[in-house]
Amino acid sequence: MRGFLDFLEKAVFRHRLFAIISFAVITCFLLFKATQIQLDASFNKNIPLNHEYMKVYTKHEKQFGGANSILISVCDAEGDIFNEEFFTQLKAVHDQLYFIPGVNRPLVNSIFAPSARFVEVVEDGFAGGPIIPANFTADKQGLAVVKENIEKAKVVGRMIASDYSCAMVTAQLLEFDPQTQEKLDTLAFAEKLETQVREPLSTDKVSIHIIGFAKMAGDVAEGAKGVVLFFAIAIAFTFIMVWLFCHSLKLTILPIACSIIAVIWQLGLLSSLGFGLDPMSILVPFLVFAIGVSHGVQMINDIGKKVCTGSNTRVCCQASFRALLIPGGIALLSDTIGFLTLLTIDIGIIRELAITASLGVAVIIFTNLILLPVWASYMNFEGSVRIQSGNHTDKPNMLDTLREILVKTTERKTAAVIIVLTALLFAVGYWQADKMRIGDLHAGAPSLHQDARYNQDTFLISDKYTISSDILKVIVEAYPAACTEHDVMERIGRFQWQMENVAGVQSAVSLSSVAQSVNAGFNEGNLKWQSLPRNTASLVQSTSRVETSSGLLDGNCSVMPVIIFLNDHKAETIDHVVAKVKEFAAQEQTDKVQFKLASGPVGVMAATNESVSAAQLPMMLYVYGAVILLCLVSFRSVKATVAVVLPLYIVSTLAQALMVQLEIGLTVSTLPVIALGVGIGVDYGIYILSSMMSQLKRGVALEVAYRNALVERGSAVLFTGITLAIGVSTWIFSDLKFQVDMGILLTFMFLVNMLGAVLLLPAIGSFLWTDQKK
Repeated sequence: MRGFLDFLEKAVFRHRLFAIISFAVITCFLLFKATQIQLDASFNKNIPLNHEYMKVYTKHEKQFGGANSILISVCDAEGDIFNEEFFTQLKAVHDQLYFIPGVNRPLVNSIFAPSARFVEVVEDGFAGGPIIPANFTADKQGLAVVKENIEKAKVVGRMIASDYSCAMVTAQLLEFDPQTQEKLDTLAFAEKLETQVREPLSTDKVSIHIIGFAKMAGDVAEGAKGVVLFFAIAIAFTFIMVWLFCHSLKLTILPIACSIIAVIWQLGLLSSLGFGLDPMSILVPFLVFAIGVSHGVQMINDIGKKVCTGSNTRVCCQASFRALLIPGGIALLSDTIGFLTLLTIDIGIIRELAITASLGVAVIIFTNLILLPVWASYMNFEGSVRIQSGNHTDKPNMLDTLREILVKTTERKTAAVIIVLTALLFAVGYWQADKMRIGDLHAGAPSLHQDARYNQDTFLISDKYTISSDILKVIVEAYPAACTEHDVMERIGRFQWQMENVAGVQSAVSLSSVAQSVNAGFNEGNLKWQSLPRNTASLVQSTSRVETSSGLLDGNCSVMPVIIFLNDHKAETIDHVVAKVKEFAAQEQTDKVQFKLASGPVGVMAATNESVSAAQLPMMLYVYGAVILLCLVSFRSVKATVAVVLPLYIVSTLAQALMVQLEIGLTVSTLPVIALGVGIGVDYGIYILSSMMSQLKRGVALEVAYRNALVERGSAVLFTGITLAIGVSTWIFSDLKFQVDMGILLTFMFLVNMLGAVLLLPAIGSFLWTDQKK
């Protein structure tokens, strides 16, 4: 290792100018590429496409629509839709949505759709037609006819609000444009919903409410623009704090500038590799900046202390480069490998986040461990640096007092108290963390505040209609003409009835239930005949009236979905309903008739929740396995590895307990936080222990080694932990709920990981290095 450091030190510092020019050229190029990066939100990135549910979903997506849908509720301010202005605006919404690129036009549905029809029983048998007649005019007589048709079609609660105050327009979205074959730009589509539907078609009397993945992604992207402001605030605050730390403008600029360069490199590399920046991972560049500042402050702290001894600036920079390259490199490599373990999770957005985070952390090795000391070597710091040198002959100050308090953690009695208290705290945290739920814990979009317009629209639609946007489709796969078999239809009917009586289910519909209503119609509407006929000819008569556009059967009647409407998509609701689906499906299915999960938005959520649950433990094992392996390679000591990793694991457990208290479920957007938390925390411990280990190997007493480590690197650890925690705490003012939650979690992780490094690590060390006492 010493030979490698000698070679690298000579290679870098003998060619300093070349290194600076190379960094400048690369930064300019990647800055240009970074300006071309765009926000990129795709529905398919959020789902585990290889999950068994999603294989069923993709198999039948073209026939029955996917889960990427848009629901638009058009509401009358006076609570009565039967007026000319309302119907004019409703038709305009239907037509406008139909022609927006990216919409699956055959699946656009409302009472104005050709497939929206009614059937009634008359003397001669059946009569029917479109809900909106071809000669419709929105006068008193025409509206009366439409109202009568709506009631005959039994669409109240689905296409029409239960209180006749709103009407629904729905559509399925395509992942690719069938004409251009280009990927759907979800955020551009969301903007079109605003500029082409809501804004021009809303009036004083008619309001428009829109929900769906595309609209939610658009609102998240709009709120994410505020991240730039918080980024600027964090940079400004960090600048002030670094200056207060070193009292040198030059040393202050260095870590801030190098960390910003790291972010530029990260975004530029992402753009060069063809990736965009998803709204859900837009916080990652800030984390890269934070980690960069953490390592940068360690470097300027070391340089500043050496400059204060009167040594030549270049010599000081070379010495700091040599001293910090290995511990800093190991810490950053641990972070990078930890983030790369997220690639094992088969969900597109998590894999992109893994690439985004690992690229950002990897470039910090170059920008903050190589560029920073080389850049600093060209500067003159004499007389401008006032970092405390740690000379014990100096007049004691607050930092000296704090250092001596921290050193007491190496005493066996004090260490025992700390470990016992930590064990009790860990036990409580473990108990709470075990309660963490997989999935969303609140109705509406969890990424947005409850009072956000999107969530208010969601609540309105849930209140006004007997169906919701939380739809689970169970696909019944049989054989051609299976719908003419009484046994098959009876099984579907029993399954539907059982599901309708499950807690959390709002309603359900299937070909079986519709066929029963049609059969009653053939018998003068007598409710006694609302059942499935056992005669094949009669059953054919009942099912032939149902069109494939209803989404209840395919062309040859071999696939028949059961559509289940849930009250919400909370984790407990989905878990309960999916468990009941599996239970009832096992009772009803045969070798030829299979009840398969799942399609619809809730089907996607169920698959995602199961994938997250399955990935949680392996991801933790991979992350900690990588950290443990690198610590063993770096320190060549099991004791040192335990001292670094144990506090890290305790903090991760406490963070999960905090998630339970904050009612944050483990989802696609929060799962990576566990890996990020480990990456953020490992740095502190590695810097402190790397300084101690070099002394412990020489036989220095633990107390002395820890005191020297605090003098050398402790002030920088305390400073970065507090500074970065305060910086992310400003996120509580964000328009995005998930950014508020992440701000609280990251504040907790920055502070508690820092405390773990300066309190728990030496306390554990006092029981591991028992032979090295005063």
